Amino acid sequence: MLTRLKMPACGRPIRFATIPRDVTHDCRTARGSPRRRQLLLRTSDAASGECHVTPRFFCSPPLAVGTEVALPAGAAHHAARVLRLATGAAVTLFDGEGGECAAQLSRVDGRGVFARITARRAVERESPLAITLVQGLAAADRMDYAIRKAVELGVVAIVPVKTARSVARLDRERALRRVEHWRQIIVGACEQCGRNRLPAILAPCDLLEWLRAPSTASMRLLPAPDASQGLSQLAQPEGAIELLVGPEGGLAPEESAAALAAGFHAVRLGPRILRTETVAPAALAAMNALWGDWR
Repeated sequence: MLTRLKMPACGRPIRFATIPRDVTHDCRTARGSPRRRQLLLRTSDAASGECHVTPRFFCSPPLAVGTEVALPAGAAHHAARVLRLATGAAVTLFDGEGGECAAQLSRVDGRGVFARITARRAVERESPLAITLVQGLAAADRMDYAIRKAVELGVVAIVPVKTARSVARLDRERALRRVEHWRQIIVGACEQCGRNRLPAILAPCDLLEWLRAPSTASMRLLPAPDASQGLSQLAQPEGAIELLVGPEGGLAPEESAAALAAGFHAVRLGPRILRTETVAPAALAAMNALWGDWR
């Protein structure tokens, strides 16, 4: 619902969207690091009038019912300093290997945040499509965005590849640091979207070398604006899918040729040229709508 206010000096009316009565915004969650800054909407239960929000946190395995576990440093800070959770608060923990655990905070103090696991639930929110994203190395923020959205959209693995036109150049030490950074992005994305299995993230490798390795994928896709086919013209795949996305500037002609020779099919994602960080989310969304759990 829009509310019209009086006319300001600029001569244009100001409009504000009002939040429905059955939804409240917890302003405390607006504080904290950018990686964990989230807008949480708490939806009221019509029958009881109660609000239900259960924060999710990743904890390294194993997680066993009846045990007490310490939340990782980042999660502990978010729970205690951002969400201001107290002893007794309900949380959900997952270890990235499937399923999730109901838990209660048993201790919140200067030494850390601890939770006691009360139950384990066999809950899975994985896509029925086993998609691996092969992403050309891009600038840091664009690479982060592509990885985060790919996780939200259900990929099972991400392979960063060095290409002729990649802006990012990583030596071995920087590559190791980036992989750990990307893993934290994957953890944060899983905490947010509800996935209980962490997608794999591989170390960066050369694209042409990767193409020479054998593949078990039943479908290999290369988005290209001049392709003659769209995704809707392809038959539903029977097995794993590999999606290859170039960096800023796209793949070099020899790289595209090598990909096609390795069994990739060029597909069109509409007539517009998409940024490298937009290609994977667009293609993954389309595949989920055509063949996945969006139907």
